[in-house]
Amino acid sequence: MTVIGRRVRPGWAELVRFLLDSGAMAPQWGEAFCAVDRARFLPPVMWPYDMATRTSAGSDRRADRAGWYGWADADVPITTQWDDGRHEGAAPGRVPTSSASAPSVVAAMLRDLDVHDGVKVLEIGTGTGWNAALLAHRLGDRQVTSVEVDPQVAATATAALHGAGRHPDVVVADGLLGHPPGARYDRLIATVAVRAIPYAWVRQTAPGGVIVAPWGTAYSHADAVVRLAVADDRTGAQGRFTRPVEFMKARAHRTARAPHSEYVPGNDVAAAAESVTTTGLTADDLGHPFPFAAGLRIGRDCTSAADRRGASVSYWLYGISDRSWAAAVLHDGRPTSTVYQGGPRRLWDELETTHRWWTAAGRPGTDRFGLTTTPDGDRPWLDAPQQPL
Repeated sequence: MTVIGRRVRPGWAELVRFLLDSGAMAPQWGEAFCAVDRARFLPPVMWPYDMATRTSAGSDRRADRAGWYGWADADVPITTQWDDGRHEGAAPGRVPTSSASAPSVVAAMLRDLDVHDGVKVLEIGTGTGWNAALLAHRLGDRQVTSVEVDPQVAATATAALHGAGRHPDVVVADGLLGHPPGARYDRLIATVAVRAIPYAWVRQTAPGGVIVAPWGTAYSHADAVVRLAVADDRTGAQGRFTRPVEFMKARAHRTARAPHSEYVPGNDVAAAAESVTTTGLTADDLGHPFPFAAGLRIGRDCTSAADRRGASVSYWLYGISDRSWAAAVLHDGRPTSTVYQGGPRRLWDELETTHRWWTAAGRPGTDRFGLTTTPDGDRPWLDAPQQPL
Protein backbone atom coordinates (compact mmCIF):
# COMPACT_ATOMS: atom_id res chain seq x y z
CA MET A 1 0.00 0.00 0.00
CA THR A 2 1.28 3.45 -0.88
CA VAL A 3 1.56 5.82 2.07
CA ILE A 4 1.36 9.47 1.10
CA GLY A 5 3.58 11.25 3.59
CA ARG A 6 3.74 14.83 4.81
CA ARG A 7 6.57 15.74 2.46
CA VAL A 8 4.29 15.39 -0.57
CA ARG A 9 2.83 18.76 -1.55
CA PRO A 10 -0.85 18.78 -0.42
CA GLY A 11 -2.44 19.46 -3.81
CA TRP A 12 -0.38 16.78 -5.52
CA ALA A 13 -0.99 14.33 -2.67
CA GLU A 14 -4.73 14.78 -3.13
CA LEU A 15 -4.53 13.95 -6.83
CA VAL A 16 -2.31 10.90 -6.26
CA ARG A 17 -4.72 9.66 -3.62
CA PHE A 18 -7.64 10.13 -6.02
CA LEU A 19 -5.86 8.21 -8.79
CA LEU A 20 -5.08 5.35 -6.41
CA ASP A 21 -8.54 5.21 -4.83
CA SER A 22 -10.29 5.33 -8.20
CA GLY A 23 -8.16 2.54 -9.62
CA ALA A 24 -6.81 4.77 -12.38
CA MET A 25 -3.30 4.12 -11.09
CA ALA A 26 -1.77 0.73 -10.36
CA PRO A 27 -0.65 0.58 -6.70
CA GLN A 28 2.91 -0.18 -7.81
CA TRP A 29 3.17 3.34 -9.24
CA GLY A 30 2.00 5.19 -6.13
CA GLU A 31 5.47 5.73 -4.67
CA ALA A 32 6.86 7.10 -7.94
CA PHE A 33 3.97 9.54 -8.36
CA CYS A 34 4.39 10.72 -4.76
CA ALA A 35 8.11 11.28 -5.27
CA VAL A 36 7.89 12.90 -8.71
CA ASP A 37 5.68 15.99 -8.55
CA ARG A 38 4.38 17.03 -11.99
CA ALA A 39 4.64 20.71 -11.06
CA ARG A 40 8.46 20.48 -11.05
CA PHE A 41 8.35 19.74 -14.79
CA LEU A 42 5.94 22.47 -15.88
CA PRO A 43 7.02 25.90 -17.21
CA PRO A 44 6.11 29.17 -15.45
CA VAL A 45 3.66 29.97 -18.28
CA MET A 46 1.53 27.05 -19.43
CA TRP A 47 -1.83 26.42 -21.05
CA PRO A 48 -4.11 23.97 -19.20
CA TYR A 49 -6.95 22.41 -21.16
CA ASP A 50 -10.36 23.07 -19.61
CA MET A 51 -12.42 19.91 -20.12
CA ALA A 52 -15.72 21.78 -19.64
CA THR A 53 -15.11 24.45 -22.27
CA ARG A 54 -12.69 22.40 -24.43
CA THR A 55 -10.36 25.39 -24.62
CA SER A 56 -6.85 26.23 -23.46
CA ALA A 57 -5.99 29.39 -21.55
CA GLY A 58 -2.68 30.67 -20.22
CA SER A 59 -1.69 30.29 -16.58
CA ASP A 60 1.28 32.31 -15.26
CA ARG A 61 2.81 31.18 -11.98
CA ARG A 62 4.29 34.62 -11.34
CA ALA A 63 0.91 36.33 -11.67
CA ASP A 64 -1.30 33.70 -10.02
CA ARG A 65 0.68 31.16 -8.03
CA ALA A 66 -2.36 29.48 -6.44
CA GLY A 67 -4.17 29.18 -9.76
CA TRP A 68 -1.08 27.81 -11.48
CA TYR A 69 -0.62 25.10 -8.87
CA GLY A 70 -4.32 24.34 -9.01
CA TRP A 71 -3.94 23.45 -12.68
CA ALA A 72 -0.68 21.59 -12.07
CA ASP A 73 -2.55 19.36 -9.61
CA ALA A 74 -5.60 18.87 -11.82
CA ASP A 75 -6.22 15.78 -13.94
CA VAL A 76 -6.01 17.71 -17.21
CA PRO A 77 -3.51 17.89 -20.07
CA ILE A 78 -1.37 21.02 -20.18
CA THR A 79 0.15 22.49 -23.34
CA THR A 80 3.74 23.57 -22.83
CA GLN A 81 4.67 24.57 -26.40
CA TRP A 82 2.80 25.98 -29.41
CA ASP A 83 3.76 26.03 -33.08
CA ASP A 84 7.01 24.05 -32.64
CA GLY A 85 8.44 26.79 -30.43
CA ARG A 86 7.77 29.74 -32.73
CA HIS A 87 4.95 31.02 -30.50
CA GLU A 88 5.50 33.86 -28.05
CA GLY A 89 3.30 35.42 -25.40
CA ALA A 90 0.71 34.21 -22.91
CA ALA A 91 -2.18 33.76 -25.35
CA PRO A 92 -2.58 30.29 -26.89
CA GLY A 93 -0.84 29.73 -30.20
CA ARG A 94 -2.18 28.10 -33.34
CA VAL A 95 -1.17 24.44 -32.94
CA PRO A 96 -0.17 22.75 -29.65
CA THR A 97 3.10 20.88 -30.20
CA SER A 98 4.27 19.72 -26.77
CA SER A 99 2.43 19.02 -23.55
CA ALA A 100 2.13 17.24 -20.22
CA SER A 101 -0.58 14.60 -20.48
CA ALA A 102 -3.33 14.26 -17.90
CA PRO A 103 -2.01 12.30 -14.91
CA SER A 104 -4.73 9.66 -15.23
CA VAL A 105 -3.68 9.00 -18.84
CA VAL A 106 -0.01 8.79 -17.82
CA ALA A 107 -0.89 6.34 -15.05
CA ALA A 108 -3.02 4.21 -17.38
CA MET A 109 -0.31 3.99 -20.04
CA LEU A 110 2.30 3.06 -17.43
CA ARG A 111 -0.06 0.33 -16.24
CA ASP A 112 -0.27 -0.95 -19.82
CA LEU A 113 3.54 -0.91 -20.04
CA ASP A 114 3.74 -3.49 -17.22
CA VAL A 115 7.28 -2.79 -16.05
CA HIS A 116 9.21 -4.61 -13.35
CA ASP A 117 12.68 -4.39 -11.87
CA GLY A 118 15.43 -4.89 -14.41
CA VAL A 119 13.52 -4.01 -17.58
CA LYS A 120 14.99 -1.56 -20.06
CA VAL A 121 12.64 1.13 -21.42
CA LEU A 122 12.78 3.37 -24.47
CA GLU A 123 10.50 6.41 -24.32
CA ILE A 124 9.57 8.23 -27.54
CA GLY A 125 8.84 11.90 -26.83
CA THR A 126 10.53 13.33 -23.74
CA GLY A 127 8.24 16.37 -23.56
CA THR A 128 8.46 17.90 -20.09
CA GLY A 129 10.52 14.99 -18.76
CA TRP A 130 7.90 14.01 -16.19
CA ASN A 131 7.12 10.58 -17.66
CA ALA A 132 10.84 9.79 -17.96
CA ALA A 133 11.29 10.83 -14.33
CA LEU A 134 8.53 8.47 -13.20
CA LEU A 135 10.12 5.59 -15.12
CA ALA A 136 13.60 6.43 -13.82
CA HIS A 137 12.36 6.59 -10.23
CA ARG A 138 10.70 3.19 -10.57
CA LEU A 139 13.43 1.41 -12.55
CA GLY A 140 16.62 3.43 -12.10
CA ASP A 141 18.19 6.04 -14.37
CA ARG A 142 20.31 3.57 -16.33
CA GLN A 143 17.25 1.59 -17.40
CA VAL A 144 15.55 4.51 -19.18
CA THR A 145 16.34 6.19 -22.51
CA SER A 146 14.13 9.02 -23.76
CA VAL A 147 14.20 10.42 -27.31
CA GLU A 148 13.02 13.96 -28.14
CA VAL A 149 13.00 15.52 -31.62
CA ASP A 150 13.00 19.15 -30.44
CA PRO A 151 16.39 20.27 -29.05
CA GLN A 152 14.92 23.06 -26.90
CA VAL A 153 12.26 20.78 -25.43
CA ALA A 154 14.96 18.19 -24.71
CA ALA A 155 17.19 20.77 -23.02
CA THR A 156 14.37 22.05 -20.80
CA ALA A 157 13.34 18.51 -19.87
CA THR A 158 16.92 17.53 -19.06
CA ALA A 159 17.29 20.52 -16.75
CA ALA A 160 14.04 19.60 -14.97
CA LEU A 161 15.12 15.97 -14.66
CA HIS A 162 18.48 16.92 -13.16
CA GLY A 163 16.75 19.36 -10.82
CA ALA A 164 14.63 16.48 -9.58
CA GLY A 165 17.70 14.28 -9.07
CA ARG A 166 17.00 12.03 -12.07
CA HIS A 167 19.48 11.30 -14.86
CA PRO A 168 18.01 9.03 -17.56
CA ASP A 169 19.65 9.20 -20.98
CA VAL A 170 17.91 11.97 -23.01
CA VAL A 171 18.70 11.82 -26.74
CA VAL A 172 17.88 14.48 -29.35
CA ALA A 173 16.80 12.53 -32.43
CA ASP A 174 13.82 11.41 -34.49
CA GLY A 175 11.95 9.07 -32.19
CA LEU A 176 10.26 7.35 -35.13
CA LEU A 177 13.66 5.74 -35.74
CA GLY A 178 13.88 4.57 -32.15
CA HIS A 179 17.38 4.59 -30.69
CA PRO A 180 19.44 1.72 -32.16
CA PRO A 181 22.55 2.19 -29.96
CA GLY A 182 20.58 1.15 -26.87
CA ALA A 183 18.59 -1.70 -28.38
CA ARG A 184 17.21 -4.14 -27.42
CA TYR A 185 14.58 -2.70 -25.11
CA ASP A 186 12.13 -4.70 -23.02
CA ARG A 187 9.52 -1.97 -23.20
CA LEU A 188 8.82 0.96 -25.52
CA ILE A 189 6.36 3.73 -24.72
CA ALA A 190 5.43 6.64 -26.98
CA THR A 191 4.04 9.89 -25.61
CA VAL A 192 3.17 11.17 -29.08
CA ALA A 193 0.57 9.67 -31.40
CA VAL A 194 1.47 7.94 -34.64
CA ARG A 195 -0.52 7.12 -37.77
CA ALA A 196 1.50 3.93 -38.26
CA ILE A 197 3.77 1.95 -35.96
CA PRO A 198 7.37 2.48 -37.11
CA TYR A 199 8.81 -0.95 -37.68
CA ALA A 200 12.09 0.26 -36.17
CA TRP A 201 10.29 0.09 -32.83
CA VAL A 202 9.52 -3.59 -33.32
CA ARG A 203 13.07 -4.38 -34.44
CA GLN A 204 14.50 -2.66 -31.36
CA THR A 205 12.18 -4.34 -28.85
CA ALA A 206 13.09 -7.72 -27.41
CA PRO A 207 11.01 -10.81 -28.26
CA GLY A 208 8.00 -10.83 -25.97
CA GLY A 209 8.52 -7.16 -25.21
CA VAL A 210 5.72 -4.59 -25.07
CA ILE A 211 5.07 -1.45 -27.11
CA VAL A 212 2.52 1.08 -25.81
CA ALA A 213 1.60 3.99 -28.08
CA PRO A 214 -1.27 6.31 -28.99
CA TRP A 215 -2.39 5.40 -32.52
CA GLY A 216 -4.94 6.93 -34.85
CA THR A 217 -5.79 7.83 -38.41
CA ALA A 218 -5.94 11.08 -40.31
CA TYR A 219 -9.74 11.10 -39.99
CA SER A 220 -9.89 12.81 -36.60
CA HIS A 221 -8.14 13.42 -33.29
CA ALA A 222 -9.95 10.40 -31.83
CA ASP A 223 -6.96 8.16 -31.13
CA ALA A 224 -6.57 5.14 -28.88
CA VAL A 225 -3.72 3.61 -26.91
CA VAL A 226 -2.56 0.32 -28.40
CA ARG A 227 -0.63 -2.29 -26.40
CA LEU A 228 1.41 -4.54 -28.68
CA ALA A 229 3.33 -7.69 -27.77
CA VAL A 230 6.35 -8.33 -29.97
CA ALA A 231 6.41 -11.81 -31.52
CA ASP A 232 9.09 -14.22 -30.34
CA ASP A 233 10.60 -14.25 -33.84
CA ARG A 234 10.26 -10.43 -34.03
CA THR A 235 8.43 -10.65 -37.35
CA GLY A 236 5.66 -8.41 -36.04
CA ALA A 237 3.70 -7.23 -33.02
CA GLN A 238 0.05 -7.55 -32.13
CA GLY A 239 -2.40 -6.41 -29.48
CA ARG A 240 -5.56 -4.55 -28.56
CA PHE A 241 -6.45 -0.92 -28.10
CA THR A 242 -6.96 -0.22 -24.41
CA ARG A 243 -8.56 3.24 -24.12
CA PRO A 244 -9.53 6.33 -26.15
CA VAL A 245 -7.18 9.30 -26.03
CA GLU A 246 -6.31 12.46 -27.95
CA PHE A 247 -2.59 13.03 -28.39
CA MET A 248 -0.42 15.42 -30.36
CA LYS A 249 0.94 13.72 -33.45
CA ALA A 250 4.55 13.02 -34.25
CA ARG A 251 5.75 15.78 -36.56
CA ALA A 252 6.14 13.45 -39.53
CA HIS A 253 2.64 12.05 -38.95
CA ARG A 254 0.69 15.29 -38.88
CA THR A 255 -2.15 15.43 -41.40
CA ALA A 256 -1.55 17.73 -44.35
CA ARG A 257 -4.34 18.59 -46.77
CA ALA A 258 -4.91 21.32 -49.33
CA PRO A 259 -6.55 24.62 -48.23
CA HIS A 260 -10.34 24.66 -48.02
CA SER A 261 -10.52 27.00 -51.02
CA GLU A 262 -9.09 24.31 -53.29
CA TYR A 263 -12.01 22.02 -52.42
CA VAL A 264 -14.81 24.58 -52.61
CA PRO A 265 -13.75 27.63 -54.64
CA GLY A 266 -15.54 30.75 -53.45
CA ASN A 267 -16.98 28.70 -50.56
CA ASP A 268 -20.24 28.32 -52.50
CA VAL A 269 -21.14 24.84 -51.29
CA ALA A 270 -24.39 24.49 -53.21
CA ALA A 271 -22.83 25.58 -56.50
CA ALA A 272 -19.75 23.36 -56.10
CA ALA A 273 -21.67 20.23 -55.10
CA GLU A 274 -21.90 17.37 -57.57
CA SER A 275 -24.20 15.33 -55.33
CA VAL A 276 -26.85 16.33 -52.81
CA THR A 277 -28.44 13.88 -50.40
CA THR A 278 -29.74 13.63 -46.83
CA THR A 279 -28.30 11.84 -43.84
CA GLY A 280 -29.60 10.02 -40.80
CA LEU A 281 -26.51 10.85 -38.78
CA THR A 282 -26.80 13.35 -35.94
CA ALA A 283 -24.27 15.41 -34.02
CA ASP A 284 -24.45 12.75 -31.29
CA ASP A 285 -22.68 10.32 -33.63
CA LEU A 286 -19.55 12.45 -33.70
CA GLY A 287 -18.37 11.50 -30.21
CA HIS A 288 -15.96 8.72 -29.39
CA PRO A 289 -15.88 5.87 -30.36
CA PHE A 290 -17.48 6.30 -33.79
CA PRO A 291 -14.85 8.71 -35.22
CA PHE A 292 -12.15 6.21 -34.24
CA ALA A 293 -14.04 3.41 -35.97
CA ALA A 294 -14.70 5.59 -39.01
CA GLY A 295 -11.02 6.33 -39.25
CA LEU A 296 -10.22 2.63 -39.42
CA ARG A 297 -12.49 2.26 -42.45
CA ILE A 298 -12.05 5.49 -44.41
CA GLY A 299 -9.52 7.59 -42.53
CA ARG A 300 -6.26 6.67 -44.23
CA ASP A 301 -7.03 9.15 -47.03
CA CYS A 302 -9.77 11.30 -45.51
CA THR A 303 -9.85 13.86 -42.73
CA SER A 304 -12.73 15.59 -40.97
CA ALA A 305 -13.36 18.97 -39.35
CA ALA A 306 -16.14 19.98 -36.98
CA ASP A 307 -17.34 23.41 -35.89
CA ARG A 308 -19.93 23.29 -33.11
CA ARG A 309 -22.30 26.18 -32.60
CA GLY A 310 -24.95 25.57 -29.98
CA ALA A 311 -26.94 22.42 -30.73
CA SER A 312 -25.56 21.95 -34.24
CA VAL A 313 -22.24 21.06 -35.85
CA SER A 314 -20.92 22.00 -39.27
CA TYR A 315 -19.16 18.82 -40.34
CA TRP A 316 -16.74 18.57 -43.24
CA LEU A 317 -14.93 15.67 -44.87
CA TYR A 318 -11.87 16.27 -47.07
CA GLY A 319 -9.96 13.85 -49.29
CA ILE A 320 -6.23 14.10 -48.63
CA SER A 321 -4.85 12.89 -51.96
CA ASP A 322 -7.65 14.34 -54.10
CA ARG A 323 -10.18 17.17 -53.87
CA SER A 324 -13.17 15.14 -52.74
CA TRP A 325 -15.26 16.80 -50.07
CA ALA A 326 -18.58 16.59 -48.24
CA ALA A 327 -20.38 18.96 -45.87
CA ALA A 328 -23.47 18.87 -43.68
CA VAL A 329 -24.91 20.62 -40.64
CA LEU A 330 -25.74 17.99 -38.04
CA HIS A 331 -28.03 18.60 -35.07
CA ASP A 332 -28.19 17.13 -31.59
CA GLY A 333 -30.81 14.38 -31.50
CA ARG A 334 -32.37 15.38 -34.81
CA PRO A 335 -31.53 13.48 -38.02
CA THR A 336 -32.05 14.35 -41.68
CA SER A 337 -29.69 17.07 -42.78
CA THR A 338 -28.81 18.05 -46.31
CA VAL A 339 -25.40 16.80 -47.43
CA TYR A 340 -23.38 18.35 -50.24
CA GLN A 341 -20.61 16.35 -51.90
CA GLY A 342 -18.03 16.98 -54.61
CA GLY A 343 -14.94 15.48 -56.17
CA PRO A 344 -14.18 11.96 -57.42
CA ARG A 345 -15.24 10.21 -54.17
CA ARG A 346 -18.57 10.38 -52.40
CA LEU A 347 -17.09 10.69 -48.94
CA TRP A 348 -20.38 11.06 -47.11
CA ASP A 349 -21.73 7.91 -48.72
CA GLU A 350 -18.64 6.11 -47.42
CA LEU A 351 -19.28 7.57 -43.96
CA GLU A 352 -22.90 6.38 -44.01
CA THR A 353 -21.79 2.87 -45.03
CA THR A 354 -19.27 2.86 -42.22
CA HIS A 355 -21.88 3.97 -39.69
CA ARG A 356 -24.23 1.16 -40.76
CA TRP A 357 -21.38 -1.35 -40.41
CA TRP A 358 -20.47 0.01 -36.97
CA THR A 359 -24.10 -0.12 -35.79
CA ALA A 360 -24.56 -3.68 -37.08
CA ALA A 361 -21.40 -4.72 -35.21
CA GLY A 362 -22.94 -3.53 -31.93
CA ARG A 363 -21.41 -0.04 -31.90
CA PRO A 364 -18.03 -1.36 -30.70
CA GLY A 365 -15.81 0.72 -28.47
CA THR A 366 -12.07 1.02 -28.87
CA ASP A 367 -11.37 -2.03 -26.70
CA ARG A 368 -12.93 -4.34 -29.30
CA PHE A 369 -10.42 -3.23 -31.90
CA GLY A 370 -6.85 -4.39 -32.24
CA LEU A 371 -3.79 -3.95 -34.41
CA THR A 372 -1.24 -6.20 -36.07
CA THR A 373 1.93 -4.58 -37.37
CA THR A 374 4.45 -6.25 -39.68
CA PRO A 375 7.14 -4.98 -42.07
CA ASP A 376 4.30 -4.52 -44.58
CA GLY A 377 2.43 -2.08 -42.33
CA ASP A 378 -0.42 -1.97 -39.81
CA ARG A 379 -3.58 -4.04 -40.07
CA PRO A 380 -6.44 -3.08 -37.72
CA TRP A 381 -9.05 -5.67 -36.80
CA LEU A 382 -12.31 -6.08 -34.88
CA ASP A 383 -12.51 -8.62 -32.05
CA ALA A 384 -9.83 -10.94 -33.47
CA PRO A 385 -6.88 -10.74 -35.90
CA GLN A 386 -8.84 -13.06 -38.18
CA GLN A 387 -11.35 -10.23 -38.74
CA PRO A 388 -9.27 -7.48 -40.40
CA LEU A 389 -10.94 -4.25 -41.45
